[in-house]
This record gives sequence, C-alpha cells and structure tokens, in this order.
Amino acid sequence: MKISFIQPGRNNLKYLKWSYDSIRKNQGNHEVEICVADDFSNDGTWDWCQSMMAKDASFKALRNEGPTRLGHTILYDKLVNELASHEVCMIYHADMYLMPGAIDQIEHKLKDKTIVSLTRIEPPLHPPGPEKILMDFGIEPEEFKEQELLDWFKDTRLTQLTKMTEGIFAPWAFYKKDFQEIGGHDPLYAPQSKEDSDIFNRFQLNGIKFIQTWGGCVYHMTCRGSRFADGAQRNPDGQVFMKNRETDEWLRQNEKSTRNFIRKWGHFVMHDPYLKPIVPPKYGIGITINNCTGQLLELLEPWCDRIYIDNFTRLTNEYFQIEKNNTSYDLSSRCFDIQSEVLDNISIRIDGASFNNDDFTYIRQLPQIIKDSGKIGSFELGNLEININSLETYENNLIINKEKQHDKN
Repeated sequence: MKISFIQPGRNNLKYLKWSYDSIRKNQGNHEVEICVADDFSNDGTWDWCQSMMAKDASFKALRNEGPTRLGHTILYDKLVNELASHEVCMIYHADMYLMPGAIDQIEHKLKDKTIVSLTRIEPPLHPPGPEKILMDFGIEPEEFKEQELLDWFKDTRLTQLTKMTEGIFAPWAFYKKDFQEIGGHDPLYAPQSKEDSDIFNRFQLNGIKFIQTWGGCVYHMTCRGSRFADGAQRNPDGQVFMKNRETDEWLRQNEKSTRNFIRKWGHFVMHDPYLKPIVPPKYGIGITINNCTGQLLELLEPWCDRIYIDNFTRLTNEYFQIEKNNTSYDLSSRCFDIQSEVLDNISIRIDGASFNNDDFTYIRQLPQIIKDSGKIGSFELGNLEININSLETYENNLIINKEKQHDKN
C-alpha cells in the first residue's frame, strides 16, 4: 500500500532517528513516505532532515523558522495538506517504533469511512488500560531491547491477528479525503492538547468507524515532546518513571485547551475504556448570575454559550484582559449585562452568594441532566433554577472546522 507517515517534532532528534530506522526496517513491501515537520528545533533536527531528504527520495520535511513553535495541531495539517503525496496518511509520533506487519494490518482493515489505530506496546510509565499492552523493552533509544521485543512479538502476534476493538488514538491511519472533509484539526487548540479529542469527536459525528487492530503494533516510549521534555529514567530496582514532572509549558497549554474544549463541546473529554469517543448532546445554554464575582465569571463562562452578570463593566474588563490571549472565541459575544434579553434554549439562574461545589458539579453534568429530563419545563436542582425552552442540539454543527468559526458562535 501507499501511505504517508505524518511526524511533527521539536527537539526530539534522537527519537526521530530511532523511529525512522524502525519504519524503513519494518515497512515490508509497502511504499512508505515519511513527512516530518521541524517545529523550530535547536537540536540539529533540521540539519538531519536536510541530509535525509538528500539520501531518501521518500523522505520529505518542512521547517517552522520561528520565532515561536507552531505545535502539532498546526503542523499535522500542513504535512497532510501540503507535503503528503499519498491518499492514505497516518498520524505518527516521533517516539514510536513500527513493529513488523503493522502496515499489512492497515492495508487489510482500512476502508472508506474508517480509521485504523495500531495497538501501543508501552513501558509502564503511565497507568494501564485495556487499549494498550504494558511491557518494558526500554525507556530510551540507548537501552532499547529491540531483539527481545521482536522475539516476544513474534509469538504474541499470532494470537492477536484477528482481534479488533473500537477506539482511536495515535498512531491512526486514515484517508486524506475523510480528514479534509471535516477541515482537519481545529487551530483553537494550537500549539497542542485536546486537538486529538476534538477531531475524534468530529470524526465520530461524521460517521467514521474506528478500528483498533491488535495484530499491528508500535512500541511507544510516550510523551517525549513538550509534556515530559526530560524523558524517563530507571531506578536501581528497575522501576521506570519520568525524570521530572510535566513541564510548565505543557500544563499552561493543557489548561487553556481544556477550557476551549469545554467552550466548544460543553463537557470534558469523554470516551469509553477503549478510547472510543462519547459525545453528549450540545445544547444552547445561558447562565445568569446575580451577585457575580470575578472568580465565578472565570469558573462558569466556558460552561455555557452566553453568561449574563451584574457588575458587568468592571468584571468583564478584568476578565477579558486576562482571558483574551487564551482563546480565539470572541468573549464579547459570550458575556452580557444581566439586564440583557435572555434568548437561550436552556436558561440557568444562579445566586452567586449561595453557589457551591455541588452546584458546580450539576453545571458540569448539564448535558446529561437535560437529556435525561427530556421535556420542556422548569425545575430546581440544588441552587440552580433551570428553564428548558427547547431541546434542540447543535453538536452536528461542530463537525466541520470552519475558519474562525469560534468568533461567530
């Protein structure tokens, strides 16, 4: 089969080299194009990319010249749309080793309107899950036990060849047309974090079927980008762990992206144990707060489409100044004076003086609460006054990633 591997990277050259070698070694008879994006690295990544383009006609690369990173939210799409030659592409991380036979499995299982994910074999650096295999064959390229992995896999794979489950995660292979039909990744999440959960929701709503093949695998060292920039280590007893905590850069961006995901979808990321997305209904919700504070405005604004508050001028001036650089949503079209006319399908009234943690739990569960109610009318829940005027939902309006659509919501 003809397939383009999509690999953005920043300052992870040793993993890119390791990953490249595994692809070329284990690609079989398939025509594999490797597309790399260097995101303003300073570790020699671009020099290596240039040397590889001179040696390997099926290696392509582009570079973000800075002065700041673009992130893989943007670079995935640049590689798919501008560099990839083939109609089948695969989102593929730099810290992944391609196992023998993996592309055979993609070729056999990838059909129109499907996405195929390879199963990840990982060292025990993160909690276990039913969608992956925890086995320690090394935590850095320097100590990678390649032959042990291949020997183990040769026997294990025979029992997994026909096993399939339903979920989606990297590495995932797809038809370019299915990716482009929904507009690719949403730049709302740039440079990274939650862009994958967002596009997975949109794929599901657009009728894509997810297949995880257990006969096709990668060995994944995990999170060797901005999240855990210092890599992993092993203590004298052989236990493995990340060297340092998550970077400040990643933590800040993850918080921003989480708030933007909630603004767009009305809920936290949700999926089943095999990582198949769960997409609750998206209702048109307005929240009115008497006795509002700056803290309440910051807490509740992402959880609705419109928020109506007293002390409007003072609170919004302060909040907009803080939040405007954290979102591409037009906050002035989301925040209104409490005297404004309320036209939302779902209207929530709150007294900020009595609002408590239980009430916030109800706010976070509103899509399910409204769905379970299933009827027009009013009721109270804790300190919330809830008025359901319409049960119309809007999640299907979010499938297509339209340019600057957030400014228009």
